[in-house]
Amino acid sequence: MANMEVAMGLIAGAGDARSSCMEAIQLAKEGNFQEAKEALHRADDSMVAAHEIQTDLIREEMSGNSAPVSLLMVHAQDHLNLALVMRDVADEFLQVHQKLIELEGKG
Repeated sequence: MANMEVAMGLIAGAGDARSSCMEAIQLAKEGNFQEAKEALHRADDSMVAAHEIQTDLIREEMSGNSAPVSLLMVHAQDHLNLALVMRDVADEFLQVHQKLIELEGKG
């Protein structure tokens, strides 16, 4: 696969994961915790796909077949890192919203 296609695969997977995380936060805010957890599972699935691409890149580099570093690839890695952080933050928000609703007596 060409370097540009690899980078776009990372960006797409990370973007899908980030979108699912944002959806999970909104669902948790509305008190839809089961749906929020399902959105986090979708984020995990997207993250796994993107991480597999990244792992393949690392494996290739370790075997001496590294691709040239491009601004697009750096950008793609940045998207993946942001999605990884967003996944952790979304999980925390889910827990906070769940506790808040419990404390308000609406749960």
